[in-house]
Formats: sequence, C-alpha cells, structure tokens
Amino acid sequence: MTDLLIHPEEARAIVEGRHGDPFSVLGLHQRGGRWVLLAFDPGAEALQVLAKTRVVAQQVAGCPGLFVAELLQKSDYRLHWQGHGAEWESEDPFAFGPVLGELDEYLLGEGRHKRLWQVLGAHVIAHEGHQGTHFAVWAPNAERVSVVGDFNNWDGRRHPMRRRGGTGVWETFLPAVGEGASYRYELRGPQGALLPLKSDPVGFGSEHAPANASVVRRIDNPVWNDADWMAKRGPKQQIDAPISIYEVHLGSWKRAPGDRMLSYLELAEQLVSYAADMGFTHIELMPVSEYPFDGSWGYQPVGLFAPTIRHGTPPEFRAFVQAAHAKGLGVLLDWVPGHFPSDAHGLGRFDGTALYEHQDPREGFHQDWNTLIYNYGRVEVSNFLISNALYWLEEYHIDGLRVDAVASMLYRDYSREAGQWLPNKDGGRENYEAIALLQQMNITSYGEVAGVMTVAEESTAFPGVSRPVNHGGLGFGFKWNMGWMNDTLSYMEKDPIYRKYHHHQMTFGLNYAWSENYVLPISHDEVVHGKGSMLSKMPGNGDQKFANLRAYYGFMWAHPGKKLLFMGCEFAQGAEWSHKQSLDWHQLDLPAHRGVQNLVRDLNRLYRDLPALHVNDTRPEGFEWIESNDAEAGVYAWVRFGAAGDPPVVALVNMTPVERRYRVGLPTSGHWSEILNTDAAVYGGGNRGNLGGVMAQAIAHQGRAQSAEVVLPPLATVWLRQG
Repeated sequence: MTDLLIHPEEARAIVEGRHGDPFSVLGLHQRGGRWVLLAFDPGAEALQVLAKTRVVAQQVAGCPGLFVAELLQKSDYRLHWQGHGAEWESEDPFAFGPVLGELDEYLLGEGRHKRLWQVLGAHVIAHEGHQGTHFAVWAPNAERVSVVGDFNNWDGRRHPMRRRGGTGVWETFLPAVGEGASYRYELRGPQGALLPLKSDPVGFGSEHAPANASVVRRIDNPVWNDADWMAKRGPKQQIDAPISIYEVHLGSWKRAPGDRMLSYLELAEQLVSYAADMGFTHIELMPVSEYPFDGSWGYQPVGLFAPTIRHGTPPEFRAFVQAAHAKGLGVLLDWVPGHFPSDAHGLGRFDGTALYEHQDPREGFHQDWNTLIYNYGRVEVSNFLISNALYWLEEYHIDGLRVDAVASMLYRDYSREAGQWLPNKDGGRENYEAIALLQQMNITSYGEVAGVMTVAEESTAFPGVSRPVNHGGLGFGFKWNMGWMNDTLSYMEKDPIYRKYHHHQMTFGLNYAWSENYVLPISHDEVVHGKGSMLSKMPGNGDQKFANLRAYYGFMWAHPGKKLLFMGCEFAQGAEWSHKQSLDWHQLDLPAHRGVQNLVRDLNRLYRDLPALHVNDTRPEGFEWIESNDAEAGVYAWVRFGAAGDPPVVALVNMTPVERRYRVGLPTSGHWSEILNTDAAVYGGGNRGNLGGVMAQAIAHQGRAQSAEVVLPPLATVWLRQG
C-alpha cells in the first residue's frame, strides 16, 4: 500500500530534508477517494494515529521515520509516536492550513506591506483551535526552509515550511511552541546547498550573545499608560521647541555591582530620573536593535526588530520608554539602515543569494566597516527597512529616530577610490535608491505616527536634508550639524594664544545656520578612538581645562540649534569613553566635575525656560551678531530673540585667559540681568562677574544707541537678559 501512496523518490526527499513542498505530501490528503495520512519524525520507530479510532500506521519501506495510514474519513487526529524506548504525542503541524491571508500575500508580493512585522517573524497565536506559534520568513530563492529549535532537536527535516506562491515567503504553524522558545531557520539554497542556520530577520527576541538564535517573544496586547504624553508630544519635538538630548550607551552608562549591565527596569528608574533631573528633554539611545558584537556599540545590528536582550525583554523595554514619558522625556533611537554585518547567522546571502545586499561588492560592501550594504532598489528590502522604522515608533512608542551614517547612504562613491564604485543611471555619484528610501521612510513615519521626529546624521553639504519631501528634500525633521562640531572643537583644542588666528572657526556656522534644522552634536564619536574626553581636549592646566569646557558649553547652549550631549560629558569625565565599563561617576566627588554638572543642569533649565534661546533656533530672525570680529580679544557677542514680547538674551564669550572689562552694544536700554556666568563658584569658577547685572547707558557702540561695560571673566561665557 505504501508504494502506491507516495513515490519512492518523493519519500526519500522527505526523509533527507530535500523536498521543496512537503505540505503537498505530509498531513492528511485525499488520494483516489481515500483519506491518507503521511507523517514523519526521524526519531520514531512506530506511529499510531489517534482519530475517531486508533489506527496503526505503517513505515514506508526504506524510509525510517516516515509512516503512512489510511483513515476512514476526514477527522481531527493526534499522533502517538514511539521510539528509542520513549513515547510521545503531538499535533501534526501539516494538519494546519495557512495563516497569511490573500491581502497579506498580495502586499508581500508587491513589497508594500507597511507593517511587515505583523505577518513575518514568530507570533504566538491561536489557529484552528490550537495554541502555537506562526513562523513566516522571506527567502524567495531557497529550495526549502525549515524552523529548527529545541522543540524539534534542531532537525530541519521535522518542520519544513509552506511556500506562499510568488511572494518568496515561507510559513508554518507549530502547535504547542510558545513564548521563550529558541529557534532558527534552516535553508537549502539554490541547487540544494545547505546554508548556515539563520536568525529570524523579523524576530522579536534573541538569545544572549555569543549565542545567536532567535527567541519567540510576544509583543501583542501591550498595556500603555502614556496616552497624555503621546497626545501632547508633537509640539515638544518641533523646530520652535527646546530640544536638549542626552545620548546614552545603555551598557556603559552605569554598571551594577559585579560589573553587570543594568536592566531596562533599572534604567527606567536610574537613567530616566537622572536625565530628568539634569533638565534634558530627550534621551537618545545608541542602537538597541539586537547585535552580536559588543564592540560595535549596536551599529552593526542583526536583529532589527528585537530590543537587545542584554538589558531585558520587549515588555521591559516598553517599561523603560513608558517611565521616560512619565517624567516628560522623549526617547529617540539610533536607527541603522546603512549597512549590516556579514555574520553567518545574519542577513548576508540569506537564502544562498545576495538577497538583502547587492551582488556586486562595488555597491554591496562597505570597506570602512567590513559590512554589507542594503540593496535599496529592491522593493522588498526597502519595505523591510521602512517597516522597521514604523515598528519602533508604533510598537514601542518611540518618539523619534536618529538615522545613522546618512552620508554613506547618499553617495555611491562614499569612502571609495575611482574604479571601486558604480555610477547611477545618469553617470553620477548620488544613490537615487537610498535617497528614495530615506524620503519614503520620513513620509511613512510622519504620515503614520503623530508627533514623531526624525534626525539625520549627515556630514556633507547634501541639500535639503531637513526640507520636506514635497519640496525636494529628504524629509527629516532635523540634521546633525557636523561642520559646526568639527570647527568649534578644532578651535577649542588650540592654546588661547593661537586662537586669534582661527577666530572665525567659531563664527562660520552662522553662515549656513538657517539652511537646515540643525542639532548641535557633541556625540560619542568625539570621545572615543583616541580623541580623548571633552575635558582632555581643552588646553591649559587643570583649572583652565575646566574653564574652557564651561565656556564652550555656555557658547553651545546660546548658539542657534538644538543640543545633544553624550553621557559623561555633562560632568567632564576625565577619561575617554569605553563601552566596556561604567562612566566614572566617582569623579562627582570632586568639586570641579560637580561644577560642570551643575552648569549643564542650569543650561538646560535656562534653555527650556527662555523662549529667546529656542523659539528661533532655525530662523535668522532669532539671531543677531553684536561682535564677531574681535579676534585679538577672543570675544564673541550676539543676541537671541524669541517671539514678540519675549525678552532677548545676549551671550558674551571670552575665549582668552584674561579678564576683560568689555563695552558691548545692547539692543535696548535699561537693566540687563546676568542670568548665567560659567565662572560662578557653583560651577567651579573664580566667581568673577557683574554683581547680578549691568545697566545700559546712552553710549552708542557697535551700531547700537546704548551699551554697557561688562566684566568678562577669563575663559568664560556670560548671558544677559533684559529686565
């Protein structure tokens, strides 16, 4: 009978795990008017089918583990196996129909499924009356795809998947597999080659490194208590809002006893409370998408849909975000669509072909980082990335995305010599496909989720990064001002005796300050790889280093543009940042470090409280030079304006170690209060200043009808406010 029910070659393909469509053979099928069941378990020596009656199955000759039975009628059934002295029962995974519907299949085939994570990945569901997990993965060029895990002894022959038409998607429902199960995909590529086991590209969880299997994690039915924040966050993230961002690497912000990384729940209490106390408006997290190598800091992610298990599970990460919202803090994520690592378990040659990446290394290999570059022109890949951006915004209530390494995406010749890159269809260097991806990501993010913000780390003069897409831009809300950062730090690192020759490094940023919606970034990149800490960059002896740094922060917070400061910089950590250990919090026992921390806290407070310092951060009407050319004295002076009726603020900066009595033209007459002085004793300075304020006199100076003589302490910034 068995030879009549299955062809011998087909039977051998099942046993050897080579069959491309096992659902057409295994399970219950009607053949010649009879209901015939074929079932396979490589560890089984006998099988009984538990239906309305108990039926003893026969082993297919020459095919260990493959059994056949004839049922009198179609009915529900279970499988009772015996083998190697053991007995076990199971549902038959081949008894279940497809889970994906026709609309899903259509959108997947078109590469237009905005919420890809709702259909791909591993979802714990009830299907046809049974609890289990639905698995789905895109692998169009594979000959066979199987789910493997502890539940099937990592044997790819046990749970091969069903191919869904022309979509390239494979799916299966495995009853009794639930949350916490570890799994991978076993694929046979073209010509049947068995590939390295792959993690799930849309997996929601992962094992702890160096293990790298995916883990079934439930993300459905979350309980949120941040509706008030979500409804009101939009105005807090626009160009006229005070935005001061605390950039954090979760693994090294602070460690628990025993050098253990803090959990999301511990960070929800400690980090969130600290950032709120310091007056920041946002916390920006370096990438939390799962990544295999600690030394990449998250910038070489493998699991784009999985919050890293280093700090906890998806619900615990949600709890961190919710804690931030409860304290009035937005949460931004670093998002990395520019490249991915070539680890064998990742996306590289996922189905045996260049699926997510380009085939040609001149397009598909990133020489600087030894990584692979996404094929943005492939609709399924573009859909994968855009859907991932939407995933973090929707599923985790993330308030915005900072997109990493945008410049490397925009140009085909980025960091490449002649002959190492391929031009676009017009013979140019612009990467049209990457540009389209970024535009569509911004259209989708802003269009689908109210109140979010996106930020580009873009280091070139590419036009219109923060211009709306319908006006020819990339559509970002903001752009990091890398030029400002490079110019001003270059100036600050110089001995004050030489600064007069480089005076306009501090003013040059105002020549283009209104061309984009800028964020002024002092990021992790400035305090690593031998660059030293912010404090160590400063010239002079110990006291002068601190004074220089305080003056620079005063300059930065009064300068047009939103603010970003990397962790540790707010208390002038002395050592260069290391991802392997905690920040040097013990330095806060020293008055000089504590003083810088006090300064940053006050800078954030004043920046939030004074509209003149933030309302027109991106508009020329909010800024006016008073003195920009006094290189000999090393003095800069300008005024910031808010909306009509907002008191203006004047910033005065002395970048020499000489105290100066300096006459400055003021916009209006009357009393001007000294609201900030970086030389104040509470900040670690010498307490030299203006005794609370100055009075404008009717003495014309610097093009203004009134002026005042102001004490400018050495290496210090002073802010004055009208009134």
